[in-house]
Amino acid sequence: MTETRAKVSVLFICMGNICRSPTAEGVFRKIINEAGLDDSVHSDSAGTHAYHTGEPPDRRARAAAERRGISIEHLRARRIVESDFEFFDFILAMDQDNLVTLRDSAADEHHCKLHLFLDFAESGHHTEVPDPYYGGSAGFEKVLDLVEEASRGLLEAVRKRL
Repeated sequence: MTETRAKVSVLFICMGNICRSPTAEGVFRKIINEAGLDDSVHSDSAGTHAYHTGEPPDRRARAAAERRGISIEHLRARRIVESDFEFFDFILAMDQDNLVTLRDSAADEHHCKLHLFLDFAESGHHTEVPDPYYGGSAGFEKVLDLVEEASRGLLEAVRKRL
């Protein structure tokens, strides 16, 4: 059997790929599944740095996601690689610092793929997903709230490309 490429591919990016971006990946996969678009949309996550390569998401991120019925246990941190800029249609940074890092790393022709993830949130109250790593559990819940809202907006953008 040959593997076919999904029609639209999305990559979520934070610094270490253990809190925000795997949470976004898990939430978006759940939304894609509920929309019946598993075969049409591929999603993944990565970090701009290789601090945690091969590690599972932060235990607090896993626990917060699990409380909302989202499993991210199986995910493992990785660093973005050059081929990701070619492969993915949407490359979504959690904050401005990571977006700048992506712009510095990507060839000019791929800059149109680079966005802040919260650009897809309808409310527009926030521009960045805050890093919850050094805070308490409330920070992880806030990340989930923001990511869920932006994922719904992203779903609509993805549907336009299908």
